[in-house]
Amino acid sequence: MTRQHYPGCRLAAQPAGPRSGPAVVLSLAAALFLAACSTGPGRASAAPAASAACVQISAALSDGPDPGADPVGYAEAQIKPLRAIRTGDTALRAAVSRLASAYAAVYDSDGKSPAAGGAVKAASRKVNSICPGAAS
Repeated sequence: MTRQHYPGCRLAAQPAGPRSGPAVVLSLAAALFLAACSTGPGRASAAPAASAACVQISAALSDGPDPGADPVGYAEAQIKPLRAIRTGDTALRAAVSRLASAYAAVYDSDGKSPAAGGAVKAASRKVNSICPGAAS
């Protein structure tokens, strides 16, 4: 094959080899996959520190009494582990702090405060918006 020269271009067009099409498609797919994994709706990126904190949150909330059978005991069991979680993600740190405080309000009211229960639900939704499923 001969090279084709285009006016205004310093490089000549090269004929495509048999592997260039799939390689380009795979490279583009990989780039799109990595971009989708690193960003979420309304967030710049999920930092590795936030991902590690999400795992810690999920683990902390999976421990303790059954929340349906002993909501006050469950709330008490969540306060210290949630407050011990450290993350560089300021939004996640604030959401975890609100969740720990909401559980403390449930415990302090002996489970009798509807406002404290509502605060747990709202704080859980916020944590789940950053760490999907962590507070479920």
